[in-house]
Order: sequence, then C-alpha cells, then structure tokens
Amino acid sequence: MGEVKGVILCGGPGKRLRPITYYFQKAMIPIGKMQKPLLEYIVRLLRFYSIRNMAFLVNYKAEQIVNYFDDGSRFDVNITYVYDDPQLKGTAGSIVNAYRKKVLGADETLLIYYGDILTNMNLRDFMSFHKEKDAVATIALASGFAVRVGVAELEEDGRIRSFQEKPRIEKPVSIAIAALEGKVLDEIDRMTSRKRELDFMGDVIPYLIDSGRSVYGYVTDAFWYDVGSTEAYEKLDPGFVDKTFSFLFSSSQ
Repeated sequence: MGEVKGVILCGGPGKRLRPITYYFQKAMIPIGKMQKPLLEYIVRLLRFYSIRNMAFLVNYKAEQIVNYFDDGSRFDVNITYVYDDPQLKGTAGSIVNAYRKKVLGADETLLIYYGDILTNMNLRDFMSFHKEKDAVATIALASGFAVRVGVAELEEDGRIRSFQEKPRIEKPVSIAIAALEGKVLDEIDRMTSRKRELDFMGDVIPYLIDSGRSVYGYVTDAFWYDVGSTEAYEKLDPGFVDKTFSFLFSSSQ
C-alpha cells in the first residue's frame, strides 16, 4: 500500500437535491448548527485520520469549492483540483481524468469518497483492513439499511402476498467510500474506450471482482448518511450533526 491520497468526488450537479443545488454545489450545502459545508466535514474527517493530501474532482459550481477551500492550508491539508473532462463521463471517468493529468498515481493508495456522504467511520481502521487483506479494492459497507419506500411481494396474478413499509435490508450496502490501489488505474483507463459513461461502483468494482482481483468489503457500524436528496437533507438534524462530529472541531483540529 502506497501513500494514501483522498479523492473526493464533488463535481456532480446534484439533481436529487434540486432546487437547493441550483444555488449550491451539493458538497457545499450547509449542515449542522454551525452551517458549515458538508465537504468541510469530509476534509476534517480525512485530516483527523492523517490523510492530508487530497484531490477534489470538480465540475458543477466548482468555484464555490475552490473559493472556500483554496489550497487547503486553512485546514492543514493540501488540496489539488481536477476539473472533469466532458469526454470522460461518470465517476470512474472523473478518476481516469485525474490519473491522465498525473494527479493520481499508480504507486498511490486512493481513498475514494463520494462528496454527498456524511460519516464518522474510523478511516484508519478501514485503511488498515485494506492493507491487511492486500486488497486491490475495499468497499465500506453498512448493514441494517432501511429502504425509504414500502416493499411488496406479489403473487403471479398481482395479488400482494406481503407488504412492509421501509424494511431493513439484511445484506450489507455500500456507503460510497472505497480504497483503491493505483496500480489498477491503467486498467480502468482502458475501460473508458469500451463504455461512454463509466461508474466506479457500478462498473469498475464488478469488473475487478469478475476478473478475479482481491476485492473486499469492510462492514462498519459507524454513523453514515447520504445527504444527496432534498428529503434526506431536510431530515438531517443539526443538533445531532453537531454532537456526532464535535470531535472534528476540537481546538487541536
């Protein structure tokens, strides 16, 4: 495992958060009583676990991010910005673009973090697990995820056999955080020639699994929350955020 670099995907238009994202980049929406940007919580979490080198993969309303974080020195981190290439679509396309621009290297270990996820997961334990397994990729997973809609089981004629409102899924679900060894970036780059839009979780991870690479799942019971929809954002309690993440704003940070 090489040096760990944080790779934050924060370029999307945030369509599920409209109309808020007509005015804000989705990673810059204010949360908690302090009304600090969601992205600041991500930066502070990485910094808390000694990940100081970060690449922000930006596009939509990137100026809001650059103006707020600048080079990262205010947060005792080093931030490099990579603007998306319109020819490389999807989250994996953004990663390949950063690789082609030599911001991400084959000798690095990447902590890939989606910019609309809020969590207090122990990143040191996560990266240690990745290293111990000698994995090419490790996906952070959580169990007990509650679906936000009702789920029905149907008979063949359409009669409802059972119905459960907002059931909990037994299988672990992805919380949109992953560790990736840079040595596979060249392979991912080649994948872009076969598919116009390449998704990291949807295309790259299944490809690595199917090709027999060592892909592991790290199950966490930490708090995590997808802030990426208007409904979810409205339900995020500011007091809970302040209490849960107070460790990121201590005087020593």
